[in-house]
Amino acid sequence: MTIIHDMKTLPRLVGTALSERLRVMPAVVVTGARQTGKSTLAEQLVPGARRYATLDDLDVLDAAQRDPEVLVGGPGPVTLDEVQRAPELLRAVKRAIDRDRKSGRFLLTGSANLLLMRQVSESLAGRASYLTLWPMTRREQRGLGQCGLWDELHNTPEAEWREMLAGEKDSAEDWRMLARRGGFPTPALDLATAADRRIWFDGYVRTYLERDLQDLASIGTLPDFRRLMRAACLRMGQLVNQTELGRDVALPQPTVHRWLNLLETSYLLVRLPAYAVNRTKRLIKAPKIYWGDTGLAMHLAEAEDPGGAHLENLVLHDLLAWRDARVERAELGYWRTSIGEEVDFVIEAGGKLLPIEVKSTTRPRLADATHLRTFRTEYGKKARAGLLLHTGSTLEWLAPDVLAAPWWKVL
Repeated sequence: MTIIHDMKTLPRLVGTALSERLRVMPAVVVTGARQTGKSTLAEQLVPGARRYATLDDLDVLDAAQRDPEVLVGGPGPVTLDEVQRAPELLRAVKRAIDRDRKSGRFLLTGSANLLLMRQVSESLAGRASYLTLWPMTRREQRGLGQCGLWDELHNTPEAEWREMLAGEKDSAEDWRMLARRGGFPTPALDLATAADRRIWFDGYVRTYLERDLQDLASIGTLPDFRRLMRAACLRMGQLVNQTELGRDVALPQPTVHRWLNLLETSYLLVRLPAYAVNRTKRLIKAPKIYWGDTGLAMHLAEAEDPGGAHLENLVLHDLLAWRDARVERAELGYWRTSIGEEVDFVIEAGGKLLPIEVKSTTRPRLADATHLRTFRTEYGKKARAGLLLHTGSTLEWLAPDVLAAPWWKVL
């Protein structure tokens, strides 16, 4: 696989969505984990024409806290980076917008989900559009500025899926290498060895624990927090059980709950909700736990070889990037009954349900499609054909309503 190493030449999936929102809204807020490329994206789209200030600069941070009007006032558009470090700045942005609602005035970026931060009392409702920049998808790393073929699958009749995917001019790739390098631009594009990536990920975790985390909450026992991170990584793809998790790391359940929320606010942790529509079966409602970046999760778990849960995480990461770049909202979840029937992912979009199963096998069989077919029976005409993603090369209908496809044909 060929990777373009100059990150500034790589288009990002949300680039078009960001340009469209800047054209319409007075403010656009781009959030995502640190080192996903938010600042680079802002510089690429609006070079030179905007004033730029980052709250990582202590002088700028001091100004934001003492006299935010200095940053938000004046003519011309402005980009403010890492705004989660001074939540009170958003009130000044609101006042400036209320004085002048010209579109594209403010481009704000942050390494935390501002809508989940307790310190943020101002959501800029009606004044801002929110975008999430996830780590790079496989197709972004290849220089295509795209995610997987989720739109194509939704817009193509099921009978034409096989032909559409067969026409994809792509070559097989080892998913385990993609899992190891993850999607953060530096380890994904610039670091070729496991040792180099280990150094980078270790520095990333240290920065998060020692600085970024302290902007969100006061954590006095960082070793305990790191143990919780590792334990959560080891439970990737499993139901969240906060009591059990706390017992394993010797922490009370309320602390586990609060710290998981912090990880989610930082875009490091992802809690995937259950698909909530209950038809005739008793459904499991607890969320499942995943990570925003598979490479980081493997580093925290000290895992040498990725497993099936990591392949699931790769698919979910691509789905999240697709979902959050769309104007039309799509919902993601999983489906599981109390007797163990389970579908890894369910996309709800356009009034239809697309069930997806992920198997780390090179030889998919009809038995692997059982729960997809059960889901389709349960939801009838609302459910589209099932998609079974696997690690082999087979592209065929396992059943009249389940297509088996190599993961790299879709992602």
